[in-house]
Formats: sequence, C-alpha cells, structure tokens
Amino acid sequence: MIDPLVNTFEKKFLHKPRIFRAPGRINLIGEHTDYNDGFVMPAAIDKSVKLAITKRPDNQAIIYALDLNEEKSFSINNTTPTKDWSTYIQGVVHGFQQRGLKPQGFEAVFTSDIPVGAGLSSSAALCSAFAFALNEIFQFGLDRLSLAKIAQYAEHHFAGVKCGLMDQYASLFGKENSVILLDCRQEQHEYFPLQLVSHSLLLIDSKVKHSLALSAYNKRREACELAVSIIKKDNSTVNSLRDIPLNLLERYKDKMPAEAYKRSHFIVQEISRTQAAADLLKTNALTAFGKLMYETHEGLSKEYEVSCAESDLLVQIARQHAITGARMMGGGFGGCTINLVQNEYLEKFKDEVLRLYKDAFVIEPAFYEVSIKNGVHEITNL
Repeated sequence: MIDPLVNTFEKKFLHKPRIFRAPGRINLIGEHTDYNDGFVMPAAIDKSVKLAITKRPDNQAIIYALDLNEEKSFSINNTTPTKDWSTYIQGVVHGFQQRGLKPQGFEAVFTSDIPVGAGLSSSAALCSAFAFALNEIFQFGLDRLSLAKIAQYAEHHFAGVKCGLMDQYASLFGKENSVILLDCRQEQHEYFPLQLVSHSLLLIDSKVKHSLALSAYNKRREACELAVSIIKKDNSTVNSLRDIPLNLLERYKDKMPAEAYKRSHFIVQEISRTQAAADLLKTNALTAFGKLMYETHEGLSKEYEVSCAESDLLVQIARQHAITGARMMGGGFGGCTINLVQNEYLEKFKDEVLRLYKDAFVIEPAFYEVSIKNGVHEITNL
C-alpha cells in the first residue's frame, strides 16, 4: 500500500512526502462502559490509514483520497463542517486552532484498508493520522493524549458524532501484542500482553446495521444516569456507575424503574469484568478470558439489549463450535462480532459460520483476521 501512495503523491505534488500510519481498533471487552466512567480494553490493529503529507508555503490544504479518486481543498483560515470526508480533516485543523496553534497549508494523499462501517473506527484513524502528522510537520509538540482529544473534537464538532475517547486513544496509544486497559475517568492506561500463539482474533462482519442504534444509545445513557441520580440522593460520593458496587445497586433495585436497574446491572458487572479480564492476561489465561467475552455478550443481549438476531446467531455458532470466546463488538444492532479462535479450528469455523448464517439470513458475512500493532507512527524505512 505504501508504493502506490508515495507514487501518487510524487506525481501529483512533484516532491517527496513524509508517511504516517494510523491503525483502526478493536475492543476486546468493556462495552458501553466508557460513558459510565468505567474501563475499556481496546487494541490497535494491522488495518490502517496511511497518509503521505508535506506542508505548503500558503494557507491552502489540498487532500486526495486515493481509494475514492477524490480531491478536496479548503483554506486553513476558513474551516467549516461539510457533508463529505474532508469534514474530519477540517475538524482536526480547527482543533489545533482552538488550542492557539496555527497550522499552515499542507498537501496530502491518504489510503485505507480499514473496512468502513464494520465498527473498526476508520474515521477515528483518519482523524488521528492527520492530528499526529500535523503535529509532526509543524512541530507543535503536543502529546498523544492531546492529539486524541483533537481527533475526538473533529468527530464531535465537525462530523457530529458524539463518540467517547476510546477509538482515538487506541489508535494513538496502541502497542504491538498488547491490549490497553483504559481508565475512562482518569484518561490513563496500562498495557497488558496478549499472547496469541495458539489463537487468532477473527472479526465477523454481520453486514447489517439496524437503524435503532442512535436512539437506543441515548435511551441507555439516560437509564444509567437515572440509576446514578437515584442512588446519589443517599450517597453523595456516587457520580457514575463506576462508583456503585453491585451490592449497593442491589439495595436500590426496587427504588428505580426495572429498565434502569437492568441497564445498570450490566454496566456495573462489565466494569468489574473488564478489570478481571486484564488480570487474566497476566498469566495468558485465554480460556477464562474467553468465558468473560461470552458473559459480556449475554449481558449486552439480554440486559443492555443492544444486540440483534444476526449478532446473537454468530455468537451462538461460536459457542456450539467450542470457540474460546466471542461477543458482539461496538455500539450494537449489527456490525462485527469479535472471536478468540483456536488456530486449528479457524478455517472450519469460518466455513460453518458462512453456511449457517447464510441459511438463516441470506446474507454472506465478511471475515477479518486481525493482529495487534503499534499506534500512530511515522514510517521512515520506505
């Protein structure tokens, strides 16, 4: 992918660029915990945005999307949200300007092998690529957390997506063969090893995305906030579900709507489960880790109710074939499942999923084997 990128850039702009890579991400466990001040466990993957870029002497930004064969340009002094992909890049530029930093113009070509719409955070990778690259070529000196927040700012204020920080954080802080245990309250992390000698990580794209996603997301946030507000009346130190142990939640079960209890019960357990999962990785206890993945899916399906028939079937097939771990990944109502698969079962499992899923839904799923790589960095060994 690097050669066509560099060749296109040099042909277009007549000089040599600097090259940057920003990965997509997976999340192994810890779903819907980010907006409840909990823990998540993402990792950067081998699918990425690759960016060729240099600065210009004027205030013009010229960007060419190689995969789309589309060019967009804008003035650095006139960034504004748009309906096309350039809105992400304009948002990143504006994010620097909000911090009192002044990028000049630049010219860039980018390409990506992150599947769009599969829940692997292709837009976060794009924003992170430009944030990191602009920070380097203009020597702004910002740290990676600041860059993650600029990338998040672009999604919030220019793309209109009120995402958490996990996607950008994982793209920027990823470490090869390690997962990130991110404390969403403190915005700090630890690395834990993921040794996949006898296993592979397989994503199965259901190829469906049900339209309930946004309204359901808002309702679940509201249910969690309601539970917190009820418990906080008697417990002033409670500010989020992160502060509520299971025994305290149980005491308030009859004092809140059944739905608020059910949603909160999942989140409280998921926060605990994610911390337990990190401890298991210290001894490479993948069988026990996989069991927690199944528990997460059960909670997402039955208590948080953000799964769907397609995702449930994919996880059911994994269970029936004794796959180490499986669960739906992401906000819900479609997208990918993440599967921890023993290498000797991998091809047979894919064949069975293809057969059973197509029989049930007349849809052919997509398979992505992923490995865990480093976060955003400059590629210098061309």
